[in-house]
Formats: sequence, structure tokens, C-alpha cells
Amino acid sequence: MKKSEKVKGKEAAAARQKMLRQYGIILAVAVIAIGAIAAYFLLMPAVAKKGDTVDVYYTGLLDNGTIFDSNLNRTTLEFTIGSGAVIPGFDAAIVGMAVNSEKTVHIPVDQAYGPYDPALVVIVNRSSFPAGQEPVVGSHWSVTSANGNTGMVRIVNVTAKNITVDENHDLAGQNLTFLLKLAKIVKS
Repeated sequence: MKKSEKVKGKEAAAARQKMLRQYGIILAVAVIAIGAIAAYFLLMPAVAKKGDTVDVYYTGLLDNGTIFDSNLNRTTLEFTIGSGAVIPGFDAAIVGMAVNSEKTVHIPVDQAYGPYDPALVVIVNRSSFPAGQEPVVGSHWSVTSANGNTGMVRIVNVTAKNITVDENHDLAGQNLTFLLKLAKIVKS
């Protein structure tokens, strides 16, 4: 074999080795990238989104710090995000949370129970209430309207002939703060 053929053979072998190294580097980068993407999706905690059913622990506070409700050390509140089962601000606060994450959220009146409406304070004839049951100021009653809708009212005044009821939610007109902990997500 001539010397030039040996050189050409060595050069060809070196070129193949270089090409194999390049392919190896490309393959290694691809494997690392695919592994990183897979790890991101597998290790990234699931977050709550609209349509998911969630279990939540909460403590609700008024602006002055008074606790108005809490389910800590009790059963979680379970609802489907976006179903209208909870006030809009509460619903929106859960979106994006992961299991065991906690958050404090301030919910303004318009995202809570709405503004207080004086037009929802009405005087009704005492005969509209069940006979034999004495209405007491501050108590809550379930009532059915003429169109068949059922709701809660709070008695605010009682006279011999009339009863004044307030149809506003007890928290209407209030900004609310909730301490939240997401306990469970069932993906939709």
C-alpha cells in the first residue's frame, strides 16, 4: 500500500470519528433536553384550574380582623372551580394553587357578596309567617317567593301587624379576607 493511501485511510477514519463524536454530542443534548422537559412536567406540582374539583380549608375574616367563618379542624369545603358554588373572588383565588399551598387573599365587595342594597329590606304582613312560630329579631328564616325561589332572610323588626325582613346576605357590603389552604385537586 502506498503512503498516500495510508494517509487517505487515516484521514477518512479521523473524519468518521469526528462525525461520530458530533452525532454523540447531538444525541446527548437531545436526551438531556427531553429528560429536562419530562422532569418539568412530571415533577411540577399540579395546579387547580377551572373545572377541577377541589377541597379547601379556609378562615374568613372581616376588615376589622373578626373571624366570621372557618373550617379548620373540620371537613374541607369541596366545590368545582367555575361552577358558581362559591363567591367569585374565592373561586378565582383557588385557580393556580397547588396541593398543600397556602395563600391569603383580600376579596373586595364586588367579588364577595356584593354591595348592601337597602331595597332588599322589606315589610311583610305577619300572616305571611307560619302560625304558632314567633319571629325573633336577628333570626334567619327560609322563605319562598311567589315565583317559587327559596332564600334566606333576617328578621330586623317585629310589630303586631308586620315583620321587617332583610334579604341581603349577612356579609353584603363587606370586604373579606380568606386564609386558604388547598387540600386536594381532582382534575377535570
